[in-house]
Amino acid sequence: MAEAVLVTGGAGYIGSHACKALAAAGYTPVTYDNLSRGHRHAVRWGPLVEGDIADRRAVTAALKAHRISSVMHFAAFAYVGESGTDPALYYSNNVSGTLSLLDAMRELEVNHIVFSSSCATYGLPDSVPIRETMAQLPVNPYGETKLAIERVLHWYGPAYGLRSVALRYFNAAGCDRAGEIGEEHDPETHLIPLVLRAALGTAPPVQIFGTDYATPDGTAVRDYIHVDDLAAAHVRALQYLAAGGESTAVNLATGNGYSVREIIAAVTKAVGHEVPQREAPRRAGDPPALVADPSRAAQVLGWRAQCSDLDTIIRTALAWEMRQHNAGATGE
Repeated sequence: MAEAVLVTGGAGYIGSHACKALAAAGYTPVTYDNLSRGHRHAVRWGPLVEGDIADRRAVTAALKAHRISSVMHFAAFAYVGESGTDPALYYSNNVSGTLSLLDAMRELEVNHIVFSSSCATYGLPDSVPIRETMAQLPVNPYGETKLAIERVLHWYGPAYGLRSVALRYFNAAGCDRAGEIGEEHDPETHLIPLVLRAALGTAPPVQIFGTDYATPDGTAVRDYIHVDDLAAAHVRALQYLAAGGESTAVNLATGNGYSVREIIAAVTKAVGHEVPQREAPRRAGDPPALVADPSRAAQVLGWRAQCSDLDTIIRTALAWEMRQHNAGATGE
């Protein structure tokens, strides 16, 4: 029988890609999701259990019924702006919900968890590339909740025998290379789908927030990583824990940064025409550059990005956006 992994938030963007990667690696992914922000149709590689991570009894029942051996934890609210206007929502769901999940795991002695953390825990770094040893000083409630969970995992290790890998993502991008699942946020806040939708005429002109940063072209620079690479890293992290690996935290990134204007130029090339755009003032709290040193992931997990070149990211994201647009046009 295939080893069963509970994937909280497995109906979401990264979680659904992780489920596909788990199935390909011989696991049975069991999605646990309340579907408040995920999508039922994205659950395709294993069973779906509808429930909230704050419902300890429901989580315990799912762990028991499916004989879960380990957990991948994606279930979180992840809009930086929303976290600032409603921090209570974020602390309740992200932190309190995680504590409930961990209590259920402790009850059934499920001792391995791969946690979806974030580069938002670093805040505004003094320098790049960002290494795991640098200070974590979040500048928004979203980042604070992710850091709080990292600290919980740190202390639960020696106290309860829980072993964990916290994966600090940089900018998740792209879509499943086979086109089966993709990025579906409402509202959408990620740059690449917004640029693509502007190019396809399904959204307003893309806004460039800040053109006077101390970067080569004046626009903000980010480290983009393909969602398939992120999914592969989660499987590696799970295997690392199964082999007896100690709790750790690693960056998931490429080590290369692209500016907003470079993203727009890449989309322009892909679609064959200019992308409608307009310049806007900087947003508070946006750092000029977020680029990571990914070497620790290679050393600890044996993981390196394989498909995170910009052409692949744009090509797969464009294919997904066109498919969604065409499906909407035909009423599918």
